[in-house]
Amino acid sequence: MSSINLEAFWKEDELAHKDNCFYKARQVALGIRMSDECVFAELDEEGNPWSETPLQRRIDLNKRYNDKAEKIVGKRLLNERFLPEDARFPYVKRIGEVFGGEYIMHNETEWLKESIEDEKALEKVLDRVDKMDLREFMLPANWESEKKRLFETYGIRPQPVHHIRGPVTLACSLMGTTEFLYFLADEEELAERFSNTIADVIIKMAEIMDEESGRTGKETHGFSFADDNCCLLSPAMYEAFGYPVLKKVFDRFSPDPEDKRYQHSDSAMGHLLPILGRLNLNGVNFGPTVMVPEIRKYLPNARIDGCIAPFTFMRNDREGLIQETLRDIKAGFEYGGVNISCAGSINNGSSLESMRLIMETIWDNRK
Repeated sequence: MSSINLEAFWKEDELAHKDNCFYKARQVALGIRMSDECVFAELDEEGNPWSETPLQRRIDLNKRYNDKAEKIVGKRLLNERFLPEDARFPYVKRIGEVFGGEYIMHNETEWLKESIEDEKALEKVLDRVDKMDLREFMLPANWESEKKRLFETYGIRPQPVHHIRGPVTLACSLMGTTEFLYFLADEEELAERFSNTIADVIIKMAEIMDEESGRTGKETHGFSFADDNCCLLSPAMYEAFGYPVLKKVFDRFSPDPEDKRYQHSDSAMGHLLPILGRLNLNGVNFGPTVMVPEIRKYLPNARIDGCIAPFTFMRNDREGLIQETLRDIKAGFEYGGVNISCAGSINNGSSLESMRLIMETIWDNRK
């Protein structure tokens, strides 16, 4: 192992995260903090990284993982304190269900099932959504009693909805990817209505859950989207369908310069950067083919979370990790605002030793 001073590394890393990672620290910021998925391979334990793990086993796995992490990277990374099982709020319906979709488990992961087969079906769905009492639809019958019980017993309130599936990914899930692309090309007027309705529903859902969580004023500011499928649209298609949704939602929830305006799209969506640049995003996580210099042309104020390829990390490819980290360190010092992370999720198999290697590379290339 390198002669990295772990205590000094984390102190310098804290400085590097100031000013949205634009602070001129001696080292480039590290955004990697691993994920609950990683416990299984790291501890050689059986389990499905994408399904729910029984609470007591989750606590045990995370504690054992953190014991190991503390030795290797100098920090306990995963949550060890969880509320009891009866501290969960009843299920609140989500945006896919508003539009008639159903969330199902498929190949041990959750999917939004296709539910809109053609334009006529979409028109019926939009007519229904226009008339919907969204609060009544979203919240279950026992909502008020459970909300009261959970606050009185545990002092907790419902979570807000300020992060959501992006408009293109949502539409592809509901209609099917190929069908949606043909639909955009053939039905411009109906596509505009669909886009407007998605934006309106997102805003209403967020407002309802802000009220339920007791959030007011500045607490309600900030929003983020996860829209991997946006890469499938041409710039013209995205400007007509996706951009108006983000613009409308950010105008509502992110009116001030410091308010969160975040887009995650771990795909090859570099062709959309000129359009996304008009949204003044201040945080992004894009695919491993979309590099810092290209992003910075259009997003001068955005913290760039990336661009290490998730598969490089998951395979624990030492040479690949060193090369990609060195590339991002160089870009971080040149362009500012770089937070060295994965261009997407951190998957089971990504090891603590690989995280340590990234840290060593950052440490050895301080200014």
